Amino acid sequence: MNANLKESISENAVTQFLGQETVPMFIGGQFVSPEGCKTIDVVNPSNAEKLTQIFAGNATQVDQACKAADKAFKTSNWATMPVEQRSALLMKLADLIEENAETLGALESLDVGKPLAGAIEGEIPFSAGAFRYFAQVALDYDKYSDPLDVDGMDSHYVRVPYGVCGFIFPWNFPFLLLAWGTSAALAAGNTVVVKPAELTSLSTLYLCKLVKEAGIPDGVFNVVTGYGVDSGMPIAEHPLVRKMAFTGSPEVGRMIAETCGRNLLPLKLELGGKGAAVIFDDVDVKETAKSLAEIITSNTGQVCCTASRWLVHENIYEEFSSEVSKALGKTVIGNSHGDSTQMGPVVSEVQRQRILGYQQKGLDQNAELVVEGKALSPEGSEDGFYLTPSLLKGDSDNICFKEEIFGPSAFLVSFNDEDSAIDIVNSSSYGLANSVWTKDLDRAKRVAEKMVVGNAWINAHNVFAYGLPYGGVNLSGMGGGVNSLETFEDYLRGQTVARPLT
Repeated sequence: MNANLKESISENAVTQFLGQETVPMFIGGQFVSPEGCKTIDVVNPSNAEKLTQIFAGNATQVDQACKAADKAFKTSNWATMPVEQRSALLMKLADLIEENAETLGALESLDVGKPLAGAIEGEIPFSAGAFRYFAQVALDYDKYSDPLDVDGMDSHYVRVPYGVCGFIFPWNFPFLLLAWGTSAALAAGNTVVVKPAELTSLSTLYLCKLVKEAGIPDGVFNVVTGYGVDSGMPIAEHPLVRKMAFTGSPEVGRMIAETCGRNLLPLKLELGGKGAAVIFDDVDVKETAKSLAEIITSNTGQVCCTASRWLVHENIYEEFSSEVSKALGKTVIGNSHGDSTQMGPVVSEVQRQRILGYQQKGLDQNAELVVEGKALSPEGSEDGFYLTPSLLKGDSDNICFKEEIFGPSAFLVSFNDEDSAIDIVNSSSYGLANSVWTKDLDRAKRVAEKMVVGNAWINAHNVFAYGLPYGGVNLSGMGGGVNSLETFEDYLRGQTVARPLT
């Protein structure tokens, strides 16, 4: 990221956006500043300075947003307009996201603490791709089945949008996850009510400006900010919501599921993970160690599908431990806008202490410290929420091997044969994403297919492409995944149309 670009970012729409006294919500196509509503400070994790503030919404604003979304679904023509027209509007939104990538990426970097270049050049364009992908899926999709082969009936099956879809998103990839979820729902003809994480709402709120500019009808896209209990749960409880999606922790996912269960509301859950990487003894040890070090430090380890359980064949266990320790030690840690920064801060002091606390719990259970995680104060960013990567090794019953830490922390376990590795991998209650590392592709496919997991990758980790289904099982999710045709169909309900012939 060059200095001229940084200077232009500092003087452009970011400054104006953050200069608002309080960033408003977006309800019914209007920017709304609720009178008497409390506010939440938005803090830059790189230096702990206040960026701006947002409104702490409640059930009143949720009710307004759900009513606006329901009205738009019924009267705006969004659900019934020719698919070519709806897809064109989503394509226009994708174009606007790409045109505003510098602004959106800068807001994401400031808000979450992730390196600026990666946000601008990677996450934002890839997010735009979600809207473009599902707009094309909608164009290619035939909502009608062939006539059903049923004696005495003239019948067919049609898929139609649900109506109002509610979304609650987490703080680690606020814009990307927003795009993955809402793009499919919108392309299918639904309207949406979104509750972003209170820690990282800025890029979502900026998107509202682009939604308006794209010409998407008022009420189709609505955003209510605030804390989960006050503005998230009321979405799941609202009688006008017809489909619910939540991305976050299993603990909160259970609460959302209980609420939706009582209301018989269909639900998609994309929850946490404790990804495993199984490394056989025929790999290039140095290159594999480098890859996994980069994976665990990407987004400062705040990635639900990342590989944090490293199962290494006993023949290369010590060599791998040594090489990955060197690679982790070379990680450049610093301000999210730093030119050379590879790993920024975690999102908050609470998260930093949680990660360091897990390290101590692991040591208390007789794990061995390979690379110590420590709080860090980089020059010029002394008040930010930084820490160094950590690596422990020991037995698979250790808390740091079993529980999701959500930081740049990994745990090493050795294995001696294929079956034992699979048993260790499948001992986890999670089931989001694992990987197999070996030159033997037959073995790689065999092991991958035996994993109880939604995604099994070979010689890579965190693999995403539109058209490639991505979802979880067990504690990692239910109700469908993202990024594929199946996702689009998740936001369509089936309806049988039949006429007796006699």
